Amino acid sequence: MDKFKVNSGSDNGTFFVTESYKKLFKKLKSLKTSRGRIIHVTGAPGTGKSTNIYHAINELNLNVYDVGLNITNENMSSKQLFNHVYSDMKQSLGAESKDEVYKYLSKYDAILFADKFHDAHLIDNKQVGFSLWTKKKGINSFKFYILYIDEYLRNRKDYKTINILLQTAWRVKISGKKYDLFTDLGILSKIFVYFLKIFFEVVEIKYTNKETIKIVQKHVNADEKTIAPYIDRYGKKPRIICNALENE
Repeated sequence: MDKFKVNSGSDNGTFFVTESYKKLFKKLKSLKTSRGRIIHVTGAPGTGKSTNIYHAINELNLNVYDVGLNITNENMSSKQLFNHVYSDMKQSLGAESKDEVYKYLSKYDAILFADKFHDAHLIDNKQVGFSLWTKKKGINSFKFYILYIDEYLRNRKDYKTINILLQTAWRVKISGKKYDLFTDLGILSKIFVYFLKIFFEVVEIKYTNKETIKIVQKHVNADEKTIAPYIDRYGKKPRIICNALENE
């Protein structure tokens, strides 16, 4: 497992407060007194979306339902996976129906889709995370999003009673190299984020050079001169820089 990847609040031992975190904190602070919100937390791979989310949740003492994805078959169809997610929620919440699922979820400050859902395979190598499933299914994984949109439109009244917090990334492969649709493609990414903001609340996790250095120094014993070339090479992505420094 990635040494510097945070998968839960208990992993979040060291933290440096950045401007992005302050924006996220402010956004999440009102979750206890509001409902019907959908918040996307975006950021390039390695910027620490999970770290920021879990730290804010802990600091604000939010009551969050952290959705896991407990599947072992990466060949499941979109429909099978969609049904499994709701079935798993019913079981974990002790609900008898989908209506009861929404009723029980409304008692939480937010429903979180983060590493336990996206990267379950990094927490337990016997499991298949959503990111691994989408990689396997390719363009066919888009059907899952269509099913979710249909579910949302059919149950808008129920969605007005809950808050959803999503660690959001959409990986695409171009010429054999992976890119995040919302952060890595320049003006195209800005267009996608613009449309995302039309329908949802969005907080992007990004750092200055100085913030990146401070975050890296929280985890690795290195001075600014040592870290600077890694920022030039990898970008302002603390987790990736920490791993590189540890492995060299």
